[in-house]
Amino acid sequence: MSKNAKIAAGGVAAGLILLIWLPWWAALLIVLGVPAAAYLVLDPSQRRRLRRVHRKELGR
Repeated sequence: MSKNAKIAAGGVAAGLILLIWLPWWAALLIVLGVPAAAYLVLDPSQRRRLRRVHRKELGR
């Protein structure tokens, strides 16, 4: 499996575990909030670099 596939599988597993232990709205808040918080922590130059790489991969 590729690195991205392993990360996706881990995210799905973590989401399912959260849904079992927490109410659905709390699990959704965590699943959406963690990546958003990680993006906001980046410097402006790191955000530009991340957007540039993402656009380049979409154009493949």
